[in-house]
Amino acid sequence: MESILKINELDNVAVAITPLFKGDVVTVNDTTYTLLTDVPAGHKMALKDIAKDEKIIKYGYPIGAAKEDIKAGSHVHAFNIHTLLSESASYSYDEEKAKTFIKEAEERAKKWNGKVPTIMAYERKNGDIGIRNALWIVPTVGCVNRIGQKLEAWANENLKIADGVHVWTHPYGCSQMGNDHDNTRKILADLVKHPNAGGVLVLSLGCENNTITSFKELLGPVDEERIKFLVCQESENELEDGKKLLTQIAKAMEEDKRVAVPMSRLRVGFKCGGSDGFSGITANPLVGRFCDELTSMGGTAILTEVPEMFGAEQMLMNRAVSKEVFEQIVDLINNFKNYFTSHNQVVYENPSPGNKAGGISTLEDKSLGCVQKGGRAPVSAVVKYADRVTSTGLNLLSGPGNDIVSTTAQSAAGAHMILFTTGRGTPLGAPVPTVKVATNPDLAKRKANWIDFNAGRVLTEDVADVSADFIQFLVKVASGEVLTKNEINGYSEISVFKDGVIL
Repeated sequence: MESILKINELDNVAVAITPLFKGDVVTVNDTTYTLLTDVPAGHKMALKDIAKDEKIIKYGYPIGAAKEDIKAGSHVHAFNIHTLLSESASYSYDEEKAKTFIKEAEERAKKWNGKVPTIMAYERKNGDIGIRNALWIVPTVGCVNRIGQKLEAWANENLKIADGVHVWTHPYGCSQMGNDHDNTRKILADLVKHPNAGGVLVLSLGCENNTITSFKELLGPVDEERIKFLVCQESENELEDGKKLLTQIAKAMEEDKRVAVPMSRLRVGFKCGGSDGFSGITANPLVGRFCDELTSMGGTAILTEVPEMFGAEQMLMNRAVSKEVFEQIVDLINNFKNYFTSHNQVVYENPSPGNKAGGISTLEDKSLGCVQKGGRAPVSAVVKYADRVTSTGLNLLSGPGNDIVSTTAQSAAGAHMILFTTGRGTPLGAPVPTVKVATNPDLAKRKANWIDFNAGRVLTEDVADVSADFIQFLVKVASGEVLTKNEINGYSEISVFKDGVIL
């Protein structure tokens, strides 16, 4: 394994793959360097003398500029570089570049013609598929959370449900106004109709703003055998009535069986959290390669975390399938920037302390690694927060970087599973299977109880082999042959974005 890596031929920095120390001698593209400082693994080393205010280039793009003169062989990090981001930027649509990405995707699609892998999934009456057959309890308001938890415990002990009974507790549903109230209702409605749930009990108090009557209107037609409603204030014994309704739903789910369906029917969300200097080298590109394959099969990919597109947004805009989609991406970015400035915040408040410890220096550094989860797939659509995905291909979903808010939004948008890359590790899980992809072998080994796949393998193995293994692993997850670590651990939850400004 190489001790240091230059990612792009245009770069003036390289990334330390292993810890480097002052006095070490390394070779990059036939040029030898003597380390002038220590450089931790995942951090950057200057490949040339960089003058003050000169741009730092990584991934072939600027990730900031030097605060001071930096000598070749020196550590390059947050202490000696600064962001180039600002609250305003101009964007342009390059139709010729977009056509290049579209043509690439068409070429990739040819190899899947008649050869799309199959997964074993549940066919739903509405024509959708589910990759799990769980029974969900969805409270309309936080006041009934504990009732939901009691019913969850009883049902898991007394009912035979393939993928268990889960209650999605939250503190919302009352004393909310405007978009804030609407967002809560829409996210909850999306979960009620999610195809990974073979049945749902909607649990209401009765006096909340999110009334059961208005919530039913938002839901529209439902399968009355599989979606039941309980208003606790109207029940003499809500626990007993809840048990009866759950038993009825379980009865309706008894004959559900997995059948073979093409993998192209999958909708997969892409997320990162606890990123490090390896994220843009191993895990995110690996997920990006899967994104390219899934979308070329005819499947659906969902990329969110809009603030972590800042600094890399033009790359995504260059892949818009039309001028209309380009303009929607511009609005997506600018609306989120306006969200920051409306709260008197700068748009470049990222990266987090953990990101910096892992080697990420600026938001551009983070973003250029982050967007690689979308591979090179053309951007087919932009989706508003709390809306459901309706287009195949790569969709950009409006949402913040916050991990549980983002994964909830992706689940609500219709993702059957989420691929979550991490360099620092996290136990977090969404309502749908959340595949944790480690950026480095150390994390994969040290937190094996959290991590599902080690993308650090690409540092020492053939990328094509690792990608093939990754796809096969995901087929097994989708087919229910393998449970993700968050499912095994019981680590799943939801959270709603508490601001309507950008929506």
